[in-house]
Amino acid sequence: MRLPIIFSVDDDQQVLQAIQYDLRKQYRKQYRILSTSSAHEALDSLTELKKKGEEIALFLSDQRMPEMTGVEFLAQARKVFPNAKRALLTAYSDIDAAVRAINEVQLDYYIAKPWDPPEEKLYPVLDDLLGDWMSDYRPAFEGLKLVGYQFSPESHKLKDFMAGNLFPYQWLDIESDPQAQELLNLHGVDRSNLPVIVLEDGSVLTQPTIATLGEKLGLQPKASQSLYDLAIVGAGPAGLAAAVYGGSEGLRTILIDKRAPGGQAGTSSRIENYLGFPNGLSGADLTRRAISQAQRFGVEFLAPQEVVAIKSQGQYKHIAMSDGSEVVTRSILLSTGVSYHKLENPSLDKFTGAGVYYGAATTEAYAFKDQPVYIVGGGNSAGQGAMYLSRMASEVYICVRRPDLVETMSQYLIDQIDRTPNITVLGCTEVVEALGNERMECLTLEDMNTRERRTVKAAGLFIFIGTKPLTDWISMNIIKDSKGFIATGRDLTKFTDFKEVWKHDREPYLLETCSPGIFAAGDVRSGAMNRVASAVGEGAMAVSFVHKYLAEN
Repeated sequence: MRLPIIFSVDDDQQVLQAIQYDLRKQYRKQYRILSTSSAHEALDSLTELKKKGEEIALFLSDQRMPEMTGVEFLAQARKVFPNAKRALLTAYSDIDAAVRAINEVQLDYYIAKPWDPPEEKLYPVLDDLLGDWMSDYRPAFEGLKLVGYQFSPESHKLKDFMAGNLFPYQWLDIESDPQAQELLNLHGVDRSNLPVIVLEDGSVLTQPTIATLGEKLGLQPKASQSLYDLAIVGAGPAGLAAAVYGGSEGLRTILIDKRAPGGQAGTSSRIENYLGFPNGLSGADLTRRAISQAQRFGVEFLAPQEVVAIKSQGQYKHIAMSDGSEVVTRSILLSTGVSYHKLENPSLDKFTGAGVYYGAATTEAYAFKDQPVYIVGGGNSAGQGAMYLSRMASEVYICVRRPDLVETMSQYLIDQIDRTPNITVLGCTEVVEALGNERMECLTLEDMNTRERRTVKAAGLFIFIGTKPLTDWISMNIIKDSKGFIATGRDLTKFTDFKEVWKHDREPYLLETCSPGIFAAGDVRSGAMNRVASAVGEGAMAVSFVHKYLAEN
């Protein structure tokens, strides 16, 4: 945490050095000591300090200065840091001016020169002033600040990206938080440029793209080596596990993801059936641990970076990126996972990011404090989202097509939902329409048995339905099943075109695709079990097959 500042101004170098020495001697452990001989220079620096999130606890200014009086300086400084304490160094003849300043600039104290010994004439006064200031001081948030409209798709994308990449940030709603407008005024930014991100160094990004933000935050979008042993596309649980095992076993490994590590599991508010964590853990916590572990083994992580094509040329595989760059590797693991199905409904499309969200319960939950929200979906992700939202929302309604959750959700989650008084399961119910102006305000629901419709107040709708494999971008001849999931191992023999593309004496390894040296693991693979633990297991297993492949090539 940054230390608050004591700022002294005096044009007399001898006096300035003396006050610096005494301040540092007594307060350097609790405060940073800044000083200058120019009042104008001091005022010029205050705005920059404010932009960087610095806090000034005390201004200490000499009354007699050529550029302006100490009282005039304190009056200007007060406009920038109104909560800072203000003290004046005065000669005996300046006491009348100091007394007047008590009313003019709310001067807190005046100190007569000389102040020797400081233990009697300086420190007791400053101790009282600093003690008063500290009692009211609330440290400002240190980190990224995002200013925008709550129900803005652009703001949601940035929140989702920063949360997914585990960057702490402060969200400031321009319509409800006075600090948001103050921050815009400080940096001279108009509301028309929202969303705005203020970085820790005080620099500002207006309407940034994900790629621009990622680069500013130090994420690595470019590969550093010319050749890798293993390139992993997709940083969900399977990809993270493969990265850990690949790196720990000496493979030059690179992990690539277009958004953030963790995949769908990374957005889970609580995973309670993962081996070794009896009290459960969040998807973000699991992701943080895995990324740290992989990087400790030398794994390179590229994000945000989107893979648009892969091709195999002999023993080398080429991975093309959306920015035109390329990664060359000896083997590839596809672990791109799945995405939630979009409900084909124009009214929901209209409010996506403005009240309608696919997943994202942890990112947007606080915005719906004491308001009713609805969830569509009956799987574990929907149940975990409902439990998390129930902490903030007044009521949580789970809409499912089936009569109940028994066939689609783990029993431990069903039991938790039954014990949560503000969660209601609406069986045989589907969402027909979203209503509202600039944001969603109501939903029209339909009873699937009676076809009766009703309109209900709804602040938010969170959709967790179905899974679609993220494989549309693969243009090379990789065999997929009828739903787009990647076929691997012995399952490939079920497809009539397998022998047309597989021209090797051996059979494909268990997790190998129809293209030798290209493997698939996790939810994107046909026949996967759709559990975090099984995805982690497949990711680890894939590395053993990568070793076998590399040994023969």
